[in-house]
Amino acid sequence: MVISSIFLDAFFCNLHLPPWLDRYDGCEIIMGNLEITQIESNWDFSFLKVNTDLPHLSFALIRIREVTGYVLIVMNHFQEIPLGQLRIIRGNSLYERRFALSVFFNYPKDGSNGLRQLGLANLTEILEGGVQIINNKYLSYGPWIYWQDIVRDNSAPIDIHNNGERGVCWEYPSLLCVSVTKTVCAPQCNGRCFGTSPRDCCHIECAAGCKGPLDVDCFACRHFNDSGACVPQCPQTLIYNKQTFQMETNPNAKYQYGSICVSQCPSDSCVSACPPDKMEVEREGQRQCELCSGLCPKVCEGTGAEHRQTVDSSNIDSFINCTKIQGSLHFLVTGILGDAFKKIPPLDAKKLEVFRTVREITGLSSPANLHIVFSSFISNHRRRFSLMVMRISTITSLGLRSLREISDGSVYISQNANLCYHHTVNWTQLFRGRRVRVNILNNNRPLADCGEAAGNVCDPLCSDSGCWGPGPDQCLSCRDYSRDGTCVGSCSFYTGYPREFAGPDGKCVACHPECKLQQGKVSCTGQGADECVACANLRDGPYCMSSCPTGVNDGQKGLIFKYPNRESHCEPCHHTCTQG
Repeated sequence: MVISSIFLDAFFCNLHLPPWLDRYDGCEIIMGNLEITQIESNWDFSFLKVNTDLPHLSFALIRIREVTGYVLIVMNHFQEIPLGQLRIIRGNSLYERRFALSVFFNYPKDGSNGLRQLGLANLTEILEGGVQIINNKYLSYGPWIYWQDIVRDNSAPIDIHNNGERGVCWEYPSLLCVSVTKTVCAPQCNGRCFGTSPRDCCHIECAAGCKGPLDVDCFACRHFNDSGACVPQCPQTLIYNKQTFQMETNPNAKYQYGSICVSQCPSDSCVSACPPDKMEVEREGQRQCELCSGLCPKVCEGTGAEHRQTVDSSNIDSFINCTKIQGSLHFLVTGILGDAFKKIPPLDAKKLEVFRTVREITGLSSPANLHIVFSSFISNHRRRFSLMVMRISTITSLGLRSLREISDGSVYISQNANLCYHHTVNWTQLFRGRRVRVNILNNNRPLADCGEAAGNVCDPLCSDSGCWGPGPDQCLSCRDYSRDGTCVGSCSFYTGYPREFAGPDGKCVACHPECKLQQGKVSCTGQGADECVACANLRDGPYCMSSCPTGVNDGQKGLIFKYPNRESHCEPCHHTCTQG
């Protein structure tokens, strides 16, 4: 059984334990950190034993054999922690960024109770991070273990001082001393061993020791456990098909669930929030975490509340990498120029660049590059308008080049003495056909001054949908083609680098890097390596490659090895060859 991080503290005293504690019964792997803090001596810790007289309280920490993060044992009054089956601490996250195991201040101010023995008889591997055992007044057995054999990283800190008298084993009077599985190995062993002979080396994928030389003999896996065998990686989702010369979906693929390879995600694997490199998506009615393609969505609190009235220098950094604003954005005078009463300095205009990542605003806002909106007007019209631009004498264009849709509300643009280009915008296109009211009053810059004579016209490369400002990068849509958000007259079909083809919506898309540049004709017909007119290096079936497949798993018979022939085509090695 695998569970997420757990944290025990004095809330669970006197055996008055909450019902949800049963979910941890029989747990073997902690996905995250194990923190045990502030448990007083009046808590009967006997229920943590396997042979307990209180089966309904069988939390059984004694079953835990792996922790992927760190173990923290701090400010407790009990005498022993029953983690007797714990084999490995992976240290994927570290306490104070240094320690995988940290034990300190485990005794009360008054009395003689306190931690006397750690009970970590089977702990033989700490993959990342060091050990901190300090200021445990009564702890005699445990601090004096030969930690250099347990800690894999020889440079990791080992800080042990101010504990009890010296002992030699994990606990006394038992005979459970720590096994040595690294420093006694023969030089031929590249890791752990189960004896001193060169023939007693553990498999290279083993961690925490082993009972034999095979990948199925490991006590724990250095990387991943695939159905009992330790492997460097789980079976991949894509494998090489030597008949079609391409990577295909592997029907036997598995996913990484901590250090375990699973064919499907466990039903009890739940997280409160997705990791930083993943985003929340809904699949068949269930919310899941998937890897982000580019910047991960980040929802940020908007402004307008009493504690967050406006964007200012004190909160501008909280909008870094935000893609969605929950609520509104307000740019008030006190935010831009500073608020002397609240001792908030003026806002550096360069920091407004943080709003370039914002793609959606759920409430009322002004554009992030407009700097200022007057709250008196907002309060009177909050329910009617989703975009308001008013009384900004310095603004000459809206510059909303990434705005593609206004989902609700109307638009109000008024009393901006130097504003042009707004009248060219096809607002109906932004409202997706909804009948809405766009209030563009005459007390902006006169339309007569926003014409060709004044130079305030859309770029010729813009379509008739209009533009947000001057230049080919401010068009609502392009007349011909676009490249990275800027309108262009043509893609690099025949000249330039990289060569391109016209993708959906007239976008210029680069050919695959393995396509050979052609003179006088197109170099590719699509984005894939199988859509090149000719290959720059090698060809494997229909695909252009930088090198022929060497040791690529075909998912069935083993590894594929090929060599380039005189025509730079990849051919399979003779069937008697084993390593290429």
